[in-house]
Amino acid sequence: MSLTNVPDIKIGVVGVSRDCFPASLTQKRLDALMAELKKQKVRAVAATVIVENETQALAACDELVAVGCNAAVAYLGNFGPEAPTTLFLQEFPGPCMAVAAAEENKAVLANDRGDALCGLLNCSYNIGLRRLAVHIPQYPVGLPKDLAQKIGEFVAIARTVVGVKALKIFGFGPRPQDFMACNAPIQPLYDLGVTVMENSELDLLVAYKAAAKEKKTIAAIAADMAKELGAGCRWPDLLPRLAQYELTLMKFYEANLGASSYGVFANKCWPSFEGAFGFVPCYVNSRLAGRGIPVACEVDLYGALSEYMLQCATGLPATLLDINNSVPADVIKGKNLKGVPARDLFMGFHCGNTCSSCMKSCSMKFQLIMNRLMEGGRAPDITRGTLEGPLKPGPATMFRLQGNADGERTSYLAEGEILDIDPCSFGGIGIVGIRDFARFYRHVLISKRFPHHGGFGFAHAGRALFETVTLLGVDDINTPLPEGVRYPGENPFV
Repeated sequence: MSLTNVPDIKIGVVGVSRDCFPASLTQKRLDALMAELKKQKVRAVAATVIVENETQALAACDELVAVGCNAAVAYLGNFGPEAPTTLFLQEFPGPCMAVAAAEENKAVLANDRGDALCGLLNCSYNIGLRRLAVHIPQYPVGLPKDLAQKIGEFVAIARTVVGVKALKIFGFGPRPQDFMACNAPIQPLYDLGVTVMENSELDLLVAYKAAAKEKKTIAAIAADMAKELGAGCRWPDLLPRLAQYELTLMKFYEANLGASSYGVFANKCWPSFEGAFGFVPCYVNSRLAGRGIPVACEVDLYGALSEYMLQCATGLPATLLDINNSVPADVIKGKNLKGVPARDLFMGFHCGNTCSSCMKSCSMKFQLIMNRLMEGGRAPDITRGTLEGPLKPGPATMFRLQGNADGERTSYLAEGEILDIDPCSFGGIGIVGIRDFARFYRHVLISKRFPHHGGFGFAHAGRALFETVTLLGVDDINTPLPEGVRYPGENPFV
């Protein structure tokens, strides 16, 4: 399956020039920047006009939009005109970035100095006056090679912002009992630009029954499932039912996307689901995640959003896991912990919603906990349908953007590793190592009342996600702090 349901970013670059500087200097430097972007394979196009006044700013905006640009960079080739530059940033209908040219060598200082370092200060002041959210990288003044790399990094940020602002979350059913931690005040979602469509489980059941008549399509999906599972297909008799459910979700997605461009699901998956549908939906959820349509468990709207943002930032499928259990000493004895202290390890687990490409090995199984609850530990029937096995080892990012019980937007992110160690347990599960996690767990996850679900991406994406949530207007961004740097309220005598 190919990853779909994410924006394709085309960067528009506009060169700006203050009228007391030669526009030819900006043009020369812009040409060098565009050549470097092409060399680094960043998809970008330059506006044909060098912006010196407000009329040109609007013309450049219209030109870049007309050729399909959905993110933009204002490039100060010299000091730059502060009002026209920020007018362009205000009017462009997508995420924007501002960078400035460094002086190339000693020869330019006598007569061809651009003073863009100074100009970016004035530009930033005007960005503030217009109350704009503009990405300015850590080192925004540089030569073409360095700036092209930063613009390349902006692609992931822009892709995530564009995706969020055109996203619809489909929710099915209320949260299960005792899962109020997955609270979902929807105002903060709408503040981000996300649309929410909440539905009943009965809507889903009616749609599932209606899909039964499409037997050829169901058979084709079931055959694809069998191919994906291979020897891990323990119950071929279950595949048609799972295939019918997959068809149901995809038909609903296509029929209800409406004015949004992208969609994700947050579905109730237990305990009533199994009795009505006759299976556990986890494997289907994993397949949709693999093609770019995450399906969050337990009607976790913010979990679905977090998965989607991870997917946009990494360009890879993401998953939702419980920050679940501690790791016994005998599991890790003599193992490579990648330099992470044992106290900073935990297991990330869910029933079986992680796509097969993100697992070291996998097979279809049954949900052990639900089997005890619903079938009394007997041979599984309605609790079949998970995708289980160890998570693929390698770099990982844990991330969540949350609207808390007070309607405030908050977030956390941390980079770490999924370790290549047998977790010795059931479900889709892996041992996660994040430096300084133990204190982060106590003073962020617990103290700030984050729920037990975390979004997990299978690459390091902390830089992109930090900048993304900043552009989205989220001020409370929490990351692990090293020893010696205390969290607010942390006891200094421990």
